[in-house]
Amino acid sequence: MNCLQNLPGSSVLPLRSFRCNPRKPSFCITTLGMMSSTDLPRRMAVKAISGSTSSAETSGAEAEEEKSEMYSTNMTEAMGAVLTYRHELGMNYNFIRPDLIVGSCLQTPKDVDKLRSIGVKTIFCLQQDSDLEYFSVDIGAIREYAKTFDDIEHLRAEIRDFDAYDLRLRLPAVVSKLYKAINRNGGVTYVHCTAGLGRAPAAALAYMFWVQGYKLTDAVNVLLSKRSCCPKLDAIKNATADILTGMTKRLVTLTWGNHNCTTVEISGLDIGWGQSIPLEFNKEQGSWILKRELPEGRYEYKYIIDGAWTHNKYELFTSPNKDGHVNNYVQVIEDDPNSTSAAIRKRLTGEDPRLTTEERRKIRQFLETCPGDE
Repeated sequence: MNCLQNLPGSSVLPLRSFRCNPRKPSFCITTLGMMSSTDLPRRMAVKAISGSTSSAETSGAEAEEEKSEMYSTNMTEAMGAVLTYRHELGMNYNFIRPDLIVGSCLQTPKDVDKLRSIGVKTIFCLQQDSDLEYFSVDIGAIREYAKTFDDIEHLRAEIRDFDAYDLRLRLPAVVSKLYKAINRNGGVTYVHCTAGLGRAPAAALAYMFWVQGYKLTDAVNVLLSKRSCCPKLDAIKNATADILTGMTKRLVTLTWGNHNCTTVEISGLDIGWGQSIPLEFNKEQGSWILKRELPEGRYEYKYIIDGAWTHNKYELFTSPNKDGHVNNYVQVIEDDPNSTSAAIRKRLTGEDPRLTTEERRKIRQFLETCPGDE
């Protein structure tokens, strides 16, 4: 069985990075889950400054709060739900199962001691270097400190933040690494990203679905009963189908017909809302064109015309959300909709996907044989 982590990128077109707000969130999910089951007040911020606190310390605390505010804003915009993370409050987490914890990032080496005290044997970090740099987390010091103990292991398996497509692409290899670590170390496993609200819950759900025998809907119910979060379920469903049927790509052509503009870009699609792809102007057709190979699935996107976000009324588009925002979308399907693989993908990407005994056996075989990335 081939490992999906080594699939090549589907385009060599340049990508451009920026902050964006493609669609306002249409529902609310809140915020910090702590070590107990008691929820904290929504959007809670703590600022405890005594009369003896120096101006430098005050400035540092305010800077941390500003970073948290910005991160929460970006997370809300990208994830489609009102989510809040307060880095200055320290590490927070919830037991999803007696042997599985989902939480926010470790911030200092001493957080390793906290996790050892509750029986954690594997710390599984999904952050990229850029995530760690944003909050000035010294991951090297944390990992070196963990190495001084023989009863805990720190592992990394990076997934890009706020990117459902990268989550789908990376999830099989990531869960393979998690599966092997749990088999090797036993005990309690701590899965975390930055806030513990997107990537980490998704990885935990995939593990529960693929390995621990849960139906996906049951795993979601267990997770959300313990921790308020927003995992991308479509990414998990598509990753499941990718393992069992492969990842076949189809060529998609997107067109903007108005030539009275100087730049046309697309955001969303398979690159996430934080980047854009420029379209090329075809003089013969008098239109802007993007050709891109995409795996099967549904992709939302938006055009950026001379810097202005809009949708193309001549391509498929979503109905407006409560704030009136509309996106285009494309549904990429297999050439033969009656094939066995098409039927499997349709079932596994539906409302209540369930794995057969044979499918779960194949997934476990994949997880056992997929090569590591560290």
